[in-house]
Amino acid sequence: MATSPKSRHKSTSLNAISVRNLSRLIGTPSAPVVLDLRTEEDFAADPTIVPAARRQPFEAVAELVPELLNQHVVVYCQKGLKISEGGAALLASHGVNAEYLEGGHFGWRDAAEPLIPVDKIPTLADTGSTRWVTRLRPKVDRIACPWLIRRFIDPQAEFLFVSAANVLPVAERFNATPFDMEDIFWSHRADQCTFDTMIDEFNLGHEALLRLALIVRGADTDHLTLAPQCAGLLAASLGLSRMHGNDHEQLEAGMHLYDAFYRWCRDAVSETHVWPGPA
Repeated sequence: MATSPKSRHKSTSLNAISVRNLSRLIGTPSAPVVLDLRTEEDFAADPTIVPAARRQPFEAVAELVPELLNQHVVVYCQKGLKISEGGAALLASHGVNAEYLEGGHFGWRDAAEPLIPVDKIPTLADTGSTRWVTRLRPKVDRIACPWLIRRFIDPQAEFLFVSAANVLPVAERFNATPFDMEDIFWSHRADQCTFDTMIDEFNLGHEALLRLALIVRGADTDHLTLAPQCAGLLAASLGLSRMHGNDHEQLEAGMHLYDAFYRWCRDAVSETHVWPGPA
């Protein structure tokens, strides 16, 4: 039986992901690992990165194979051409589920998607990740900020919870960045909370996060009339703090809570629920 033209010419092209589809994944638990493979010259001309991306020299991308196996990976260069396709192809040759971003960094920028200024990311020289420290027994802001960092800035970020008196000494001794304390950079400003500050400094002011920021601000500053959801977030946050005596366990539970609030802010604000339901 003769094969059809379609079967004879089955595509073997690399997988590409559109800006829109990657944007829908970033900020969710199913987000891919994103690698910025731009040359140093191209990066220096625009030192910003796609949210949650990490820099990697394209010549050394194969070094990450053991880490990237069994993960979804998206790579990009400046225009989404030879370095993007080559990097994705090299990873795919080692069994990594790799795609490249259509249009590269320029395509993301031209679609007016948020770009993170790298000079605002306090990475550790030895690991390339970030380490943060704040007061123990978190409630609202000190869970919301780690969620934002892990979902949009650094998925591998470390968080230390210590007594208030030792936040700054621990920050100095352990090369950590303090947050949500008085008189420091990453903190409340005027009537806004630390979550607002991070959204502003990291250039993450898209509609869904701004909507979530209003809810966080109201819950964190006892201005529950800012949005109808403020009281619910505060109640859930206080409930989690009673359920978990371990701050890191509370943070993990809080990640799911903020994932749900973010998806509501992004996708479900117009949806209602009534009783009785439709027939």
